[in-house]
Amino acid sequence: MTKPIRPEREVEVLPDEEELLFVEPPWRVLIHNDDVTTFEFVIRILKTIFGLSHEVAETIAWRTHVHGIALVCVRPRSEAQRLVGKAIFAARMEGFPLMLTCEPDE
Repeated sequence: MTKPIRPEREVEVLPDEEELLFVEPPWRVLIHNDDVTTFEFVIRILKTIFGLSHEVAETIAWRTHVHGIALVCVRPRSEAQRLVGKAIFAARMEGFPLMLTCEPDE
């Protein structure tokens, strides 16, 4: 007599860590006006750290100058905080009081 064939158990395959997608809430990065930081430096920071084009960086610099604050970008929270820290560090290294902040994008 032959043994009955048992169906194989279903095995749940979990994705690798690299395949997991963690979605962070979006945060706004804001730049604040001051009377010391030069336009040239602000534009350079916006281009090099935030990857903005010269035209967009220049527009944001003018908006900041006129309104006192301007939106730079919207990114996932950890990335927004990292970029703000990097920009503030670069500003302090050059002796500028440039201030950027981030907040939830509601």
